[in-house]
Amino acid sequence: MKIKYIKALKDNYIWAIEKANDIIIIDPGETRPVLEYIKGKNLVGILITHKHMDHIGGVSSLKEKYKNSIVIGPIETEDLNDKTVKDGDEFELLGFKFKVIETDGHTEEHISYLTENNLFCGDTIFSSGCGRVFTKKYDRAFNSVKKIKNLSMDTLIYPAHEYTIDCLKSSKKIIKDKIIDDAINEAQEKIDKGLPSLPTSVEKEYRINPFFMAKDLNEFKEYIRIKN
Repeated sequence: MKIKYIKALKDNYIWAIEKANDIIIIDPGETRPVLEYIKGKNLVGILITHKHMDHIGGVSSLKEKYKNSIVIGPIETEDLNDKTVKDGDEFELLGFKFKVIETDGHTEEHISYLTENNLFCGDTIFSSGCGRVFTKKYDRAFNSVKKIKNLSMDTLIYPAHEYTIDCLKSSKKIIKDKIIDDAINEAQEKIDKGLPSLPTSVEKEYRINPFFMAKDLNEFKEYIRIKN
């Protein structure tokens, strides 16, 4: 499985899964960079994690150009979907099996996609961070993070934004350890080379993400307060 990135908007990553000349893209918030990237390729599918415009802004125009592609997403994007999926659903694209995991809290119906040991989590978590809980349902966001924590330690995590350094700097208020400075330096080296700091992994987030360390909901909410 080849996983590539497409930079979009200010700090978004549109993830691309490729097999030979076929491609699946995840959360296309913008059309132009996707079209530039996939020239000569066959767009087979578009996966959506949630309804925010910086994740769906390019869906309609891409579907119009690649009419045979299938759009898969949660119920909150059903107007765009060819197939609406929910927690526990499984489907296959390009011979890869995908499992749908409900990871709400950021939005009401946010989902993530797990294929092999790769998790595409939208805005559920970031490296050393957590998506804003716009729903105010902090218990749901806490449970969503727990679901990710319980995946295999070697699971690679592909958030949809380059927020790593900002999140790490904020995490220093909570994790007062050299490991955070080391992680900042590592991320900065990649970014200076024009590369994404991502993916991260479940194993790594146990060491640098306060929200992975939260013992209960109250501590989770307190970490959100501190980081904000």
